[in-house]
Amino acid sequence: MELFISQIFNGLSVSSILLLAALGLAITFGLMGVINMAHGEFIMIGAYTTYVIQNIFKSNVPEKFFDTYFIVSIIMSFVIAGIFGLILERLIIRHLYGRVLDSLLVTWGVSLVLQQLARTIFGSSNVSVIPPSFVDNNLKVTQLLSFSYKRIFILIMAFICVALVAFIMYKTRAGRNVRATMQNRAMAASLGVNTNIIDAGTFAIGSGFAGIAGCALTFLGPIGPTIGTSYIVDTFMTVVVGGVGRIVGAITGSFIIGMGTSSFEFFTSASLGKVITFIVVIILLQIKPKGIFTISTRSLDD
Repeated sequence: MELFISQIFNGLSVSSILLLAALGLAITFGLMGVINMAHGEFIMIGAYTTYVIQNIFKSNVPEKFFDTYFIVSIIMSFVIAGIFGLILERLIIRHLYGRVLDSLLVTWGVSLVLQQLARTIFGSSNVSVIPPSFVDNNLKVTQLLSFSYKRIFILIMAFICVALVAFIMYKTRAGRNVRATMQNRAMAASLGVNTNIIDAGTFAIGSGFAGIAGCALTFLGPIGPTIGTSYIVDTFMTVVVGGVGRIVGAITGSFIIGMGTSSFEFFTSASLGKVITFIVVIILLQIKPKGIFTISTRSLDD
């Protein structure tokens, strides 16, 4: 039982990372209708940003203040990944709205370019990030059951990010404009909403949250140029299962994918557990083709 609880807890931390990555993707996918296969590379950018900042602190900051690097890393992972996302949206993505197949192929090519860029700068070998000392321990519950502070910290990060996105989307004018554009772009534009700015800003923020997910991933093991590729499929499944454009959908989808995979792997094996998860997703999509939670729309085309 202790081993099963530990596996469930690990599944929660995986769900948290998927949620961080899916938060922005759920909104941008629903807003723009673009399949961004380079979204995983924003996770990679966030992870490498954390690695670089760790090295800067290691060389220039007294040891007693070294742990503060991670606070800076969270902020900078969001900013750097957001800047990359903004550049990608302005140069490429904005020309692909409504062209789903084209967007899939082009962003897949962009992902390969970003991976090669990472290999050129950091090398093809994986690198490690030293976790802050305040999370480098375990919360011991019983002699056999303990919870890693690293994974607890990831859960807290995910909770804070979800609360922040929910506040922006439902309590601010900018969030209202985003939701209006998702429901009916033409009507929102006719009422004075600058949909170009909404697209660019939302894509940048979504990319930034993927960067935070990459920052969190450095807790769990070494990072490399293809680290985002390992999560992009699960992230898209999270968005599609939960429902495009809905925060509650991203939460539900990440819980189903992360917890489901961990549970199935516990009772079977890693490969078979993944297969069973895919089967569950297929069944859910047969029942709810648009996801568990769908966004309401006022578009006459629907």
